[in-house]
Amino acid sequence: MSTWEKGYFTEENSVEVVTNRNANAKSERLKEVMEVVTRKLHEAVKELEPTQDEWMEAILFLTRTGHTCTDWRQEFILLSDVLGVSMLVDAINNRKPSGASESTVLGPFHVADAPELPMGANICLDQKGEDMVIGGRILNTEGGPISNAVIDVWQANDEGFYDVQQKGIQPDFNLRGVFRTREDGRYWFRAVKPKYYPIPADGPVGQLLGHLGRHPFRPAHLHYIIKADGFETLTTHIFDPDDPYINSDAVFGVKESLLAEFRKTENPQRAKELGFSEKFWEVTHDFVLAAHPKRLRRTREE
Repeated sequence: MSTWEKGYFTEENSVEVVTNRNANAKSERLKEVMEVVTRKLHEAVKELEPTQDEWMEAILFLTRTGHTCTDWRQEFILLSDVLGVSMLVDAINNRKPSGASESTVLGPFHVADAPELPMGANICLDQKGEDMVIGGRILNTEGGPISNAVIDVWQANDEGFYDVQQKGIQPDFNLRGVFRTREDGRYWFRAVKPKYYPIPADGPVGQLLGHLGRHPFRPAHLHYIIKADGFETLTTHIFDPDDPYINSDAVFGVKESLLAEFRKTENPQRAKELGFSEKFWEVTHDFVLAAHPKRLRRTREE
């Protein structure tokens, strides 16, 4: 009998027996992952001491979660989001040097190949919502401008829906656009003020939130993916600090550094220049990109 086959399963030695059985795993990383997952899962079961019915309900919950997944909806990602795991994985994989802008979750509504637009273009195609102008600079950690940075932006409309959620109602690529900075690193575009919205709450994850006494809402935000040669790609949001759900985001995506100032502005002359009515919202927010590790190494060697 091989060493890994030895040992009869008991409550006390459950972790050792199960992990030993994985001794011949083809991947050392898989072996490591399963050892940690098994240990933590068994610890939870031993602490909670679930009944057979409770454990079956947990299995049925995961089954319902799988059945809810479709080509356009991933309920397991939603489960990861509301448990804070998505944000934790993001934080671990996006540790930034001092001064660099923080990242947050991508979200499920990014669309590839949004049109590249001239700086200052209005990404709102249906003229619905409160006018807003957004601008700022893309900088390096020394405060210098980054030219030719590509800024991919998208947002929900003033009813809390993305274009892909309202096919036939919103125009394709409504409230989406790609912009490219010039030498001064500045960017600006026009849009509408976003609104808070609920994550999909009609499935098992939404039911879980209800049982936990939690709401399904995300506070109002704009999404950004910012890329530039020699720098790490930044996936992030900016948030409205006055949103009613700013302190209780259902997916834990809010970070203090990502709070922007949404200013209500009444300036008839500027409004006319922007093609707005007299009152509009104005947001200014800079982003700081971290140098790619390879670029940092080259700089140090030089």
